[in-house]
Amino acid sequence: MEYEEWNLASRVGRPFTVHACRPSQPKHCDVWHRQYGSQAKINKDTIDLYRQQYVRDSWTNLTPKVLSHLDRNLHLQRNHPLSIVREKIVKYFYGAYLSPRGNPLFSVYDNLSPVVSVEQNFDQLLIPADHPSRAKSDCYYVNKDYLLRAHTTAHQVELIQAGLDNFLVVGDVYRRDEIDATHYPVFHQLDAVRIVHQDKLFERNPELKIHETHYKTHLSNGSPTTGTSSPLADCIDQHKQPCHTLEAVKLCEHEMKKILVGMVQKLFGQDIQYRWVDGYFPFTQPSWELEIYFNGSWLEILGCGITRNEILERAGVQNSIAYAFGVGLERLAMILFDIPDIRLFWSTDSGFLNQFRDDRIVKYKPISSYPQCSNDLSFWLPEGMPADQFALNDFYDIVRSVGGDIIEQVTLIDRFTHPKTGKSSLCFRIVYRHMERTLTQAEVNVVHAKIGSELVASYNVSIR
Repeated sequence: MEYEEWNLASRVGRPFTVHACRPSQPKHCDVWHRQYGSQAKINKDTIDLYRQQYVRDSWTNLTPKVLSHLDRNLHLQRNHPLSIVREKIVKYFYGAYLSPRGNPLFSVYDNLSPVVSVEQNFDQLLIPADHPSRAKSDCYYVNKDYLLRAHTTAHQVELIQAGLDNFLVVGDVYRRDEIDATHYPVFHQLDAVRIVHQDKLFERNPELKIHETHYKTHLSNGSPTTGTSSPLADCIDQHKQPCHTLEAVKLCEHEMKKILVGMVQKLFGQDIQYRWVDGYFPFTQPSWELEIYFNGSWLEILGCGITRNEILERAGVQNSIAYAFGVGLERLAMILFDIPDIRLFWSTDSGFLNQFRDDRIVKYKPISSYPQCSNDLSFWLPEGMPADQFALNDFYDIVRSVGGDIIEQVTLIDRFTHPKTGKSSLCFRIVYRHMERTLTQAEVNVVHAKIGSELVASYNVSIR
């Protein structure tokens, strides 16, 4: 699993109280909350977002369609499937970790601004400079310095620096991706961090230590397979980081896995089959993925691991060890509620929304089965551009921007290079289906023609 899928999220919202800082924490938290609507506006040279103005540059690739989702906050809508899953996870953590006075240890952040810096989204999490997840074709950039967060892990360091040691972050995240029933440019993640100080971890064995007496920390630059490039980093020790003692890692791993298995059992039942699979993420080591056996196959549910000590040290945390995990709300909700298409989460149809009530897991009943309409779109690329240099996510963004949520799926069905001219062409099949009514072929043809016109204007292609 690639790092992007680490944060499988769940957001916290009403009726839970959300604090900028826990009362017991310092009062200097500088976390940017969404106190106002996005007031998003794309101008000729600037973009307005959350009462801030950003200068556009060659990295800017936001679309009006994506910006229209900024204020939806599905994870905070009472009785929405994503909110129900979020609430169940939050309640579980509120009960799993209590202070000596019986209060929840975990604080929850469900309304942080989705506009983050490149440093927050990548650099602070040790994601290599040449990692493919940074590509303009993968993320929605405001400009070269800011983007819409690609994962809720982007807030991890700022919250640790604010003095927090047990927290959940839930939010909408944005990625350029393919178009089908399980992918959407906006989805929701829940991210968690728990930091344990040496005095607490080894309360009964004070002679034991979290860190080795002598160790070397290595940082790497990244490679296609592991995200790393140095020989040492390519041989990452799945048992522990060089700085940690084996005793500290095993205690932290045991607690983390026990808590996460309990969470999965709370959602899917005590009898759910599960297994742990070794994973890789730039910001944890060792790392694992938790899979469950559901409807005859193994499904990945979440990613987790022991937080890289470099992250803690740079955030000012000493003599401690931490675990972190991330989970996607849509993935869990589609399984739990048997929802077949990710677009349904954005429906405002009462026939969909009224099926979910009172924190209960119920199976979704289709409102109706409306027929598909399918049209092909074939075009020549500009002279000298090979087919493999055309960014598919650029095409997907145009299709989404013009067609909106009546686009069910887009599939590349043919690549062709003319033997004489050397020009390359691509052919896509676009499947249209409205979630709430029947589309006519005439309606589809109008939208299809607009997609072709926009493609010609934006990328200088020639429709075949």
